[in-house]
Amino acid sequence: DVQLQASGGGLVQAGGSLRLSCAASGFTFDDYAIGWFRQAPGKEREGVSCISSNDGSTYYADSVKGRFTISSDNAKNTVYLQMNSLRPEDTAVYYCAADYMPVVLCYDYDYWGQGTLVTVSS
Repeated sequence: DVQLQASGGGLVQAGGSLRLSCAASGFTFDDYAIGWFRQAPGKEREGVSCISSNDGSTYYADSVKGRFTISSDNAKNTVYLQMNSLRPEDTAVYYCAADYMPVVLCYDYDYWGQGTLVTVSS
């Protein structure tokens, strides 16, 4: 079965950094896109950043461009999200997700982990 385990969340002060990890198993990692999504209180879930494990192409939401970096370690079946210059509005539960896609998209993913909480204080 497809399993995704997000980790690395925590409490940080505005301007700080955090690195999230998504450990994947149960599927052919190189054939899938992996995405990071977040849901803040009172808001809809949004795509933050997604990556193709096949060719490394990436997507970033406008709100995180220049601050967040997504990367994949195919040998470890793990995707990372390096989060720098964090803002209080980045506070959310962050989920990693996977789907088979020939080209990277950042919506309509089929497989989801349970998420990790990121809290940014001002």
